[in-house]
Amino acid sequence: MRLPGRLSAAIEVLSDIEKRKRPVADALKDWGLSHRFAGSGDRAAIGNIVYDALRKKLSNAHIARSESARSLAFTTLVRDWGENPEALNASFEDDKFAPDALSQKEIEHLTRNNPLVDAPEHVQADIPEWTQNSFESNFAEEWIAEGQALSERPPLDMRVNTLKSDRERMLKALKKTGAKPTKIATNGMRIAAGKRDARTPNVQAEEAFQKGRFEVQDEGSQIVAELIFARPGEKVLDLCAGAGGKTLAMGAMMENKGQLFAYDSEKSRLAPIWDRIKRAGLHNVQVRQPHHDDPLSDLIGQMDRVVLDAPCTGSGTWRRRPDAKWRLSKQTLDQRLQDQEEVLSQSVPYVKVGGFLVYITCSVFPEENEGQVYAFLDENPNFELLSAGEVWQDLYGFDKPMPWSSDLKSVTLTPESTNTDGFFFSVMQRLG
Repeated sequence: MRLPGRLSAAIEVLSDIEKRKRPVADALKDWGLSHRFAGSGDRAAIGNIVYDALRKKLSNAHIARSESARSLAFTTLVRDWGENPEALNASFEDDKFAPDALSQKEIEHLTRNNPLVDAPEHVQADIPEWTQNSFESNFAEEWIAEGQALSERPPLDMRVNTLKSDRERMLKALKKTGAKPTKIATNGMRIAAGKRDARTPNVQAEEAFQKGRFEVQDEGSQIVAELIFARPGEKVLDLCAGAGGKTLAMGAMMENKGQLFAYDSEKSRLAPIWDRIKRAGLHNVQVRQPHHDDPLSDLIGQMDRVVLDAPCTGSGTWRRRPDAKWRLSKQTLDQRLQDQEEVLSQSVPYVKVGGFLVYITCSVFPEENEGQVYAFLDENPNFELLSAGEVWQDLYGFDKPMPWSSDLKSVTLTPESTNTDGFFFSVMQRLG
């Protein structure tokens, strides 16, 4: 397929997403199944147009003066892919799969100088209007830049499994992919985001991945796993383990020594963890599944560290899931706040005196982050908030990109500040 046909396909997928209010991955999969003539390169390019269009949905619509799927796709090609509108029209003439050509008025919209100068601030930031107060509260005068950074393409990050290899050897093994060391995470590797129709390398097909020598994991997730500071010989409970990304990272940090318990209240979320544990060569992980009896009763008062990667809005992952940005509602945020309060309360009994409670989210909303931590401390005066900022400085020094932190207590990673997904990290110690 040539670019005109790919553009038409992207418009079709964007229309499907809007009409049926469905996740972008589902819409792209269905399109591929019904258009089997399209090769992998075509599908990748179509996906790139769709994702790029959704990441900047508000600003693209403002520039085009239209919210239609067609306008979003065309604006993406001109704005982010560097296409010339007149050249696009010319390429349509001999392509039966091309969409209708741009009108002169549409071209004028797409080629204006400073097209966002008259746009509302939340449109410039490409965030839902109702989230503006949260961004302003968290990032002050930098909030628009933070929103814009959440609207760019993300890189592909990987974590070396130090139980089986080291970063130098893995970088050599993955040299053809363009992998480079991450700037902050100790054992991270990064493949930079591509431009236009670039395909992301399928690193999971690599022999080194199949043998468990590395995992795909955003650098931000790797960093918060390192900040947990799990030590060999400790007892650690990962209370919201999900698919196990941080569980695997902590297991390697513990050098397979001690006991690491992985639990999640939804059994289905734990499904991938079994194969991942086996592939990683971890022997110190016990997976506890929910059932009618209390599967964690024997851990009460025993844990050196309880890690709570809390359910959240996922606003820190909008680069990777831009459609979720536009589906998120105030009602969903309110529900997540309630979920976080409940799971924080549930975590307390497992922390031994002198032990640590680690609270993490992949959100950049202060309501889900500092707001929850300080509310918890008010209700639990036997816990003390420690300085995550000092741990950061000890681990990474002062010459690396720095996260947001108002008081060096908790830290917030963002695409703009640390060039990672958005993550919040805090740690509290039980005093009695």
